[in-house]
Amino acid sequence: MSRLSLHSSPIAAASAFVLLAMLWGGSFVAIEVGLAFFPPLLFAGIRYLLAGVVVLGYAAAVTDGWIPVTRDEWVSVGVTGVFVIAVYHGFLYVGELYIPGAIAAVIVSLSPVLTAAFAAVVLPNERLGPVEVGGFSLGVIGVTVVANPSTDALVSTQTIGILLVFCSAVAFAMGAVLLRPLRTEFPIVALQGWGMTLGAVLLFAGAGILGESLGDVSITPTAIASLAYLSILSGVLAFLIYFALLDAVGPTQLHLVGYTEPVTAAIASWAVLGHLIEGEALVGFLAILAGFLVLERHAVRRVLVNRRWAT
Repeated sequence: MSRLSLHSSPIAAASAFVLLAMLWGGSFVAIEVGLAFFPPLLFAGIRYLLAGVVVLGYAAAVTDGWIPVTRDEWVSVGVTGVFVIAVYHGFLYVGELYIPGAIAAVIVSLSPVLTAAFAAVVLPNERLGPVEVGGFSLGVIGVTVVANPSTDALVSTQTIGILLVFCSAVAFAMGAVLLRPLRTEFPIVALQGWGMTLGAVLLFAGAGILGESLGDVSITPTAIASLAYLSILSGVLAFLIYFALLDAVGPTQLHLVGYTEPVTAAIASWAVLGHLIEGEALVGFLAILAGFLVLERHAVRRVLVNRRWAT
């Protein structure tokens, strides 16, 4: 078995980018559908146990040294499992009990903005100047517009859901920042596989603490379809595409997937559930995207310049 490679064809890379956005955007709707049949943490745990086992098997087949050995490798697995898988998805799945998946996708698109802001605080080589503060503020304004708070509904179910999903975005961003100083030669596919498996164990532990059990699961064709989509398509297939794209186009361009996910999530929500995204969510999403472009303006400019010279 060999790794998927997208270096040879720009069309293949672009197609993979669109497919990844569709798979991950659709996952927000699949979570919303599946929560009618699964308790949230147990649902997330089952998803990532299945995906983690497959991704680890793939890592063992295509990489050397897929088992963590050094301290930094084990710490990287721990950060991935705790922040990127367990805490992120725990808050996301519980949050989607209160808000539609399309709205959750808009809130999660704040993650790259939060990552840049946290990196400026935590990492010595990063800094947050006035322009960066402006970009971060645009992102926060975007979330506020989506939340649309009012004095008579500060503790509404929608507000609770948005706060929970915002916490999931914070957890993902913190995990991304904490992983930066831990870069090693450890294969990223193995890191993700171990992180998924560890995250699944932690999600199961959280489910037990909250009193969730397998007896709360309703096995129906729709339940199986949502779990299969999240585990196989959005889990295994999407992550393999992600690894190939990361190798082919780099992290800056790949961050843009996060800003196509709300679009595909909105389309999937309309097609599957008949839900239409409201105007506030669209305005908020555009503000979050503007904040990202301000924060990452230098990296985006380099990408555009490289593309111009390449053509």
